[in-house]
Amino acid sequence: MSDFFKNITIVGVGVIGGSLGLALKRKNPKLRITGVSSPKTIEKALEMGAIDIGYPHHEIEKGLAEADLVFICTSISLILEYIPFIAQHIQPGTVVTDVGSTKQIIVNKAESCFALDKYFIGGHPMAGNEGKGISWADRFLFENAVYVLSPAQNTPEEKIQSLGNLLETTGAKVLLLPPDLHDRVAATVSHLPQIVSIALMNLVSKSQDESSAYLKLAAGGFRDMTRIASSPYEMWRDIFETNQDNICQLLDGIIDELKSLKSHLVHDEMAKLFESAASARLSIPRDTKGFLRPNFDLSVEVEDKPGEIASIASSMIEKNINIKDIEVLKVREGDSGTIRLSFETEQIRIQAKKLLEKTGFTAHVKQ
Repeated sequence: MSDFFKNITIVGVGVIGGSLGLALKRKNPKLRITGVSSPKTIEKALEMGAIDIGYPHHEIEKGLAEADLVFICTSISLILEYIPFIAQHIQPGTVVTDVGSTKQIIVNKAESCFALDKYFIGGHPMAGNEGKGISWADRFLFENAVYVLSPAQNTPEEKIQSLGNLLETTGAKVLLLPPDLHDRVAATVSHLPQIVSIALMNLVSKSQDESSAYLKLAAGGFRDMTRIASSPYEMWRDIFETNQDNICQLLDGIIDELKSLKSHLVHDEMAKLFESAASARLSIPRDTKGFLRPNFDLSVEVEDKPGEIASIASSMIEKNINIKDIEVLKVREGDSGTIRLSFETEQIRIQAKKLLEKTGFTAHVKQ
């Protein structure tokens, strides 16, 4: 952890804010964390150990007085409201960040409000759970999650590095992206899937009028694709409003893709489309460009039988090798599949590869 931050204020101590408090305290117990939220939430956050002291919203100035780092963990609309006020009431040298799911409009707002001796770094942790409120806070929420940082212009490199170092103590993988690129990427891999999931779920739901069999047979891939359809609209309303142009452009793109698939449905060309999609899917974990810390991955071939993953984990435990992340990439039922293992350093990856091959597994380095 960087020694730069000692007094942290979290404005909005809900699932994300509470989880940040718990995660930061877990690895940095000397940090003094102040919470600003409703009295009931403050009481619960103190009880859970997510904060050391708390203030209600109307006393936010007290919560900002000694802060050298401020997290704004509210909805996007409230983040935009808080930025001018916080910019006026923080001390020179203070860093402010947020957790909003869109970045361009937030960073633009901050750049218009912050003085040269006060700094804003947009943030977006790609993590969450199905709950709402401090009771759902989880100290492990950010483990192996991508945490995007989008600094405002002229933010000193040491401030960015200090915040990145601190966030990495939560287990997050910090990725630096310009705010406009973040919004285009988020629209593609997060916002568009949400809309497609809702469309698919509503389409099948309407088919229930014909027969109850539609939802009775909905399992496997359908459940996976529509899991996020249960997300609350109150969270997505601000996202759609602040990233509308990118989302609309992508909706046009997915419509074109569906039309293309429709036109090739009974042609050999469809095989190529399946292959290209499968190839792209397997490449998802490989790109580590832009991370403050790179990933060191192995792909491991495993048989489709009980105990294979447990066998891998046991062999690692015996040699005190920590697996930072694990993902099932491909499974062929009754045959074999591929899993991805991620390690902290290249040296550990090499050690793990030798161990796996010694125990009968085939492992490949993923660049």
